[in-house]
Amino acid sequence: MKLSFALVLALPVLSACVSSGTYDAAVKDADDARTELRRVQAADLAKAQSLQALQRKVDEATAESANLRAELAKLGTNADALLSEKGTLASALNESRARLEELRRAQAAAEMRARVYRDLALRLKKMVDAGDLAIVLRDGRMVLQLANDVLFESGQIDIKARGQAALKQLAVVLRSLEGRHFQVAGHTDNVPIETARFPSNWELSTARGVQVVRFLVAQGVPTAVLAAAGYGEFDPVGPNDNPKGRERNRRIEITLQPNVDEMVAVPDAR
Repeated sequence: MKLSFALVLALPVLSACVSSGTYDAAVKDADDARTELRRVQAADLAKAQSLQALQRKVDEATAESANLRAELAKLGTNADALLSEKGTLASALNESRARLEELRRAQAAAEMRARVYRDLALRLKKMVDAGDLAIVLRDGRMVLQLANDVLFESGQIDIKARGQAALKQLAVVLRSLEGRHFQVAGHTDNVPIETARFPSNWELSTARGVQVVRFLVAQGVPTAVLAAAGYGEFDPVGPNDNPKGRERNRRIEITLQPNVDEMVAVPDAR
């Protein structure tokens, strides 16, 4: 603008001092200068407007990117939480199903044992009524108890006639229990025995258990389902400080061993 003003002021002076050609050239130069100035100014304005538009786009993109990042972070957190919660729920559901299945199996096994025990008790009722046999449950197992006084003389392992008759009846029932195993264990009171043949009650009780096993095998009970043991005086069922208690402790026990399908582990209550 200063250039244009100076040129205008100078024109009257120059018109008096210079030729018309020189004057026209000066006017043209002034016009060209003004045109160039307007072009430059217009270009600068366009550049400024373009830069402003570009900056707005950059700002908008930056803001949109920040919003997207925040939304993605939120969605990711929620998704992780949902997946974690889903995994926990699925795990708990699977554990509950497994526990329920174990409980069902345990109940089925218990019902099966109860049926066997009821049937066996009914079939042995005559022996129980005669006083030759007692049926008890110990540690969840059915145990057939025969008093030593029915089976043996004091300090002896030969089976008496009454005992043989009782064992023959019992063998018939044991043979019918397919797939069952039996432990035949001898027990004594705490009165010590010290003989050359039986240095302690362990030897005496074990020998009596073996003798009963041999007799049952002779009656047709398979050898593979029988085992013999001797506990001496160390597994009493009554007090040893009186005759009645000692009499209860002198016994042969035939324990029905559980089948594999009955040995179900019940889950711990939680």
